[in-house]
Amino acid sequence: MADPAAIRVDVITIFPGLFEPFVGEAMLGIARDKGLARIAVHDLRDWTRDRHRTVDDAPYGGGPGMVMKPEPLVEAIEQIAGPKGPERRARVVLLAPQGRRLDQTHLEELAREEHLVLVCGRYEGVDQRVVDLAVDEEVSIGDYVLSGGEVPVMVLLEGVVRLLPGVLGNPESVESESFAERLLEGPQYTRPPEYRGLEVPEVLRSGHHAEVARWRRQRAVERTEERRPDLRDGARGDEER
Repeated sequence: MADPAAIRVDVITIFPGLFEPFVGEAMLGIARDKGLARIAVHDLRDWTRDRHRTVDDAPYGGGPGMVMKPEPLVEAIEQIAGPKGPERRARVVLLAPQGRRLDQTHLEELAREEHLVLVCGRYEGVDQRVVDLAVDEEVSIGDYVLSGGEVPVMVLLEGVVRLLPGVLGNPESVESESFAERLLEGPQYTRPPEYRGLEVPEVLRSGHHAEVARWRRQRAVERTEERRPDLRDGARGDEER
């Protein structure tokens, strides 16, 4: 029996087959098996009413490509999440290039939701009336263009599910990884202690936990300043540097 506290995620897409292996493997499969995440994938074409199961049409005003029609999308979202408004049963997120850029803080926010509906855009985008009538927020995974929202939904879904308590074998992994403090994670090492003339830093083999923690934070700060200085303005605990 599913845990009533588990997060529920419904995905709306025209390519449900893309998700079948994804949601059953690795962390998502673990979360489902443990009852921590209930994930359902819905074929948008089930909400169409014509014999061709049409989900797109030419844009008004001309231009290249096609636009996703409002009728099937709005009806699908409303059936799963309820009408937009205070009585809505879920938070509806459309993955789209013009949305808010996804980051770790946003993932943490989404992971606290009880029910998410993730909508995969396609073609040149969706009819604006879908956004106005049925979408709570638009999210982008970066400043580049993909053919559709399926891969972005997978990125968001894995980022959310791995934050759920009980999914990761070691919960400290979430606290120490990249972006947890707006810092990139520093270098990591494992056995053997020497490989092709390169040795594991002595401090990591010393057994002195405080020194190891200090070394790791210093390397994280250095790596962030080198590769992502834009993150440093919001880094916490710089006084420990």
